[in-house]
Amino acid sequence: MKNIRNFCIIAHIDHGKSTLADRLLEHTKTIGERDMMNQVLDDMDLEREKGITIKSHAIQINYTSKGTNYVLNLIDTPGHVDFSYEVSRALAACEGALLLVDASQGIQAQTISNLYLAIENDLEIIPIINKIDMDGAMIPEVQDQIIELIGCKVEDILLASGKSGIGIEGILEGIIDRIPAPKGNYEAPLQALIFDSVYNSFRGIIIYYRIMNGVLKKNDKIRFIASGMDYNADEVGVLKLTMTAKDEVKAGDVGYIITGIKNAKEVKVGDTITLANNPGQMINGFKEVKPMVFAGIYPVETDAFEELRDCMDKLQLNDASLTFELETSQALGFGFRCGFLGLLHMEIIQERLEREFNQTVITTVPNVGFIAYSSKGEKIIVNNPSEMPDPTRIDRIEEPYIRAQIISSPDYIGNIMTLCLGKRGNLLNQSYLTPTRVELTFELPLTEIVFDFYDKLKSQTRGYASFDYSPIGMRDADIVKMDIILNGEKVDALSALIHRSRAADFGRKLCEKLKELLTKQQFQIAIQAAIGAKVIARENISAMRKDVTAKCYGGDISRKRKLLEKQKEGKKRMRQIGNVEVPQEAFLAVLKLD
Repeated sequence: MKNIRNFCIIAHIDHGKSTLADRLLEHTKTIGERDMMNQVLDDMDLEREKGITIKSHAIQINYTSKGTNYVLNLIDTPGHVDFSYEVSRALAACEGALLLVDASQGIQAQTISNLYLAIENDLEIIPIINKIDMDGAMIPEVQDQIIELIGCKVEDILLASGKSGIGIEGILEGIIDRIPAPKGNYEAPLQALIFDSVYNSFRGIIIYYRIMNGVLKKNDKIRFIASGMDYNADEVGVLKLTMTAKDEVKAGDVGYIITGIKNAKEVKVGDTITLANNPGQMINGFKEVKPMVFAGIYPVETDAFEELRDCMDKLQLNDASLTFELETSQALGFGFRCGFLGLLHMEIIQERLEREFNQTVITTVPNVGFIAYSSKGEKIIVNNPSEMPDPTRIDRIEEPYIRAQIISSPDYIGNIMTLCLGKRGNLLNQSYLTPTRVELTFELPLTEIVFDFYDKLKSQTRGYASFDYSPIGMRDADIVKMDIILNGEKVDALSALIHRSRAADFGRKLCEKLKELLTKQQFQIAIQAAIGAKVIARENISAMRKDVTAKCYGGDISRKRKLLEKQKEGKKRMRQIGNVEVPQEAFLAVLKLD
């Protein structure tokens, strides 16, 4: 076991984690030249297209140093704030972390929050400055930032370039010298922590785990402690570029197991695998994930609901931070209320449903979870506008708040202030990390940052600002439910929970947008935004005109009048029974409203 090292790579988004992982694999000949490509560990098309890592990826590297053979288990983690749950799970399976900092950008918000995650897990941190061969590299400044942040010495910081392969040998030696070997006991009862799983249509569910104590052999009778189910270990092994079967996997190793489980509900990330005949203790796994953004996902065809349910179960295996429950809507039928960690996470889930499972879905307006207290003192959790109780029964409503850390250059302080204060924010602190980097700390309502805050922040600071947030609890707020009424009928899928001060503005924009998107009918359609019984915005779509008097040529005016009266009656009747189809674009347009 003294020759095993388990480590992961953490950094802010775009600081070169996957590129560095490519070089480590190339240098140690883990991957042949034919299999080599950029982002070799990212196996989803989506990850390559967007150039980001969405899933953590584990791989085993064999490396020889000073005549001794070592086994290095590397986990490449995502950098985006929406996938921080992936990072926390990868850290639980490691003893050390490589902290990458981009030489041209310095320390950014996600660097700090990932570092704190690693420190909480008692990991050995190896700081590395990456991209040192770039023209804009500021190596001495970045070294000072790292020393201030971690409190290490200058000689502890390694210099490297993932692209050109400078310093890779030094990193490998550093991993062996500085990261401790895993502790564990081969003789103790088996304890293996599940940190990920994936669904394979031929083999069932493949589970990835890290063994803390004991040995797992092929054909052992195993038990999942949380669910209490027993299975047979049909195949165990380690994760090379492909899965490599072994007869046994020992304490300290990261590996996989196939048991032929087909039901997604029986496997839970954070559960412990042990032997049925000699059970061990449960390992404290991960904190339960807290979704930040809620949205409804509905199948386009109502009879595809069961199929969608299966797909959601399989997707949840691979992405444990997705939570969902059943929901029905008058406009859209049966579907799911899903909880996501952020808007990018929501977009990725929707893309993955379409690509991996061939499901076309409608997503409703995202919102956050509120707590309403009734006048009798009951506590009602509102994740969906339709769950909002009658305004006359509500005593008060609380909304979630977050503490946001924004790191930027001082030139953009004014823009950031304007943006955050416009989003009902409150400035807590402003501190200069270096003369060219300033950190602003705000308290903001989560509702305000759900939509387009991140995009606006990037555009107002030319992409320089980095943003990270953590929830800080609930506070009182003046939240109202705004309904959209088409032709006198409420469209529940377009309802939104919104702060009263923003409702009129948002309602007006939404009505204007719907006017563009809805097709004309034979009768006039009124689009109204209302809070309770009070209409706050209205747009009309005029009727398509059909000329019924065309055949009356000359003659008495009363003939024409009679025809027009008859048409008027018909339009009135049509309006009473006519129903207005809302196209899929209308639901998506709401997301893109300014």
